[in-house]
Amino acid sequence: MTEPAKRGEAPKRAETPKRVRVTADLPARRTQPLTRGIALPGAPVDEAEAVYARALMRSQLRLALGTIAGFVVVVLVLALAVALIPGTESITLWGVPLSWLLQAFAFYPVILVFAVLYARTAARNERRFRELRDRE
Repeated sequence: MTEPAKRGEAPKRAETPKRVRVTADLPARRTQPLTRGIALPGAPVDEAEAVYARALMRSQLRLALGTIAGFVVVVLVLALAVALIPGTESITLWGVPLSWLLQAFAFYPVILVFAVLYARTAARNERRFRELRDRE
């Protein structure tokens, strides 16, 4: 047991054991990694693969920014067409003006087209990346 602390002194603590690091002998390094496409901590980084990965990320960023810019342009043109074409308010379908129907439903096919184009192009970029990586 420890002695009670005197007035103004910090109480004494029992000494804690020091930490010990336990290690095992590691087997010899393999030439081929166990898994492909997963970055394991401590695994050697292949310089060529890192370059290809950066190129893929730049390509995907360019694709995303281009898709967003194209989508914004098409939406603005569609909105301006609805606003500036004078006959859209006078034409009615099912009791609703054509300009309202265009604003309500014309954007969905545009969104779908851009989504499909983006997904196909992104998949093509990734396929090209895998072909370049596997060629080495």
